[in-house]
Amino acid sequence: MDNPKRREFLIAATALGVAVGATAHAQAQTYGNPDLPPEGALNAAKNPATHDTVIGPQNPTLADQFPSSSSPPATDVDTLPMFWASFNNAHKRIQNGGWARQVTQADFAISTTISGVNMHLSAGGIRELHWHLTAEWSIMTRGRCRITTIDTEGRASVDDVEAGDLWYFPAGLPHSLQGLGPEGCEFVLAFDDGAQSENNTLLLSEFMAHIPPDILAKNFNVPVDAFKTIPLNSKWIFQGQEPGTLAADRAAAHVVPGAAPVIFHLSRSSPRHSTTGGTIQIADSQNFPIAKTVAAALVTVRPGGLREIHWHPNADEWQYWMQGQGRMTIFDNGPKATTMDFNAGDVGYVKKSQGALHREYRDRRPRLSRDISCGSLRGGITLELADARAAGPRRTTFEHSRVDDHSFSRRRTGRHAGLTLIATDLPSFVAGNTAGLWLANS
Repeated sequence: MDNPKRREFLIAATALGVAVGATAHAQAQTYGNPDLPPEGALNAAKNPATHDTVIGPQNPTLADQFPSSSSPPATDVDTLPMFWASFNNAHKRIQNGGWARQVTQADFAISTTISGVNMHLSAGGIRELHWHLTAEWSIMTRGRCRITTIDTEGRASVDDVEAGDLWYFPAGLPHSLQGLGPEGCEFVLAFDDGAQSENNTLLLSEFMAHIPPDILAKNFNVPVDAFKTIPLNSKWIFQGQEPGTLAADRAAAHVVPGAAPVIFHLSRSSPRHSTTGGTIQIADSQNFPIAKTVAAALVTVRPGGLREIHWHPNADEWQYWMQGQGRMTIFDNGPKATTMDFNAGDVGYVKKSQGALHREYRDRRPRLSRDISCGSLRGGITLELADARAAGPRRTTFEHSRVDDHSFSRRRTGRHAGLTLIATDLPSFVAGNTAGLWLANS
């Protein structure tokens, strides 16, 4: 005998199966919309209340700077650790003679290999003679500065640097900095350890104040009273008299030939590569030999530019955004993909092997890449998505990407037609047998 209740259950189950099938079909993954459940405001267009309304407290001025966070693309999925920081909201330590602000791992957890400091010295302002447990790399962003240091043989170097120039001090070597007229100077420092702080350097004033007077006198073979007026507290940054000529300071410091150059005039160097898409200027261990732990690429990309999708298998990447605006998307296993907006004065960080793409530049951006593999800049490697896709038989690559080789062939030919800027064999990113840095116009 037919069971009415069982018949009703079968009908309901069939209807439910049809509904589930229809829903799955309606939400099927598509190109540019790859996830289930679907991600992003695009997939909530019919219900704007889910994404257009912020009910709680908010700061519109701040939110407007990060449109990719409030309305991420549909290709973003899950969440990555914060890879954005900024000098713009970093605490500024001010003393008579200058100021400094920093972004270290204490505030920017992801940045394990590099910390950064933004510093200003007035004309005559002095950053006290000091040294670190880490190496110091720097790029001048404004004005002029006189730097003084000694090498491991005790030979002094005194040099003047200007906007666009670099310096590099190996760990443990003492150095001092002084702003020159008329406007002083501003620069960004990078230490090759994310935990290094500008506030925990070894200072000459503190060292001398904590040496017994008789020992200090014996060390320099002078009377004890010669040191009775030394400062008992750190000076850090202080106002001094504007220095005289470079030649006079070099003579006073007994500068002799032979010391390894600690500066590199990036501002005067010819671009390693230049096309209608932009330019690349490089400072690495080949043309700046003393820089053993940090390499730099100053990249200028014209409006609408795209840094080709890439990753570094053995080096983290620290970025300082000097001018313009842009967006960066980071990809990691999971999958996880997060897009973030950047402006002048911001800092970005990409862990090794994480995929990265940068787009919609309006001006230029320098990038620092620190080699953590072997202490030599030639150990840094960049791999491009296009090269990874092309690495294998056509049949195999087609089975991976489901894109015919003819489509990729047309694109690669277009690169040489001026649609893309190609820069190959950059020692700071290349181990000798890999592709180099690529910039592509969209």
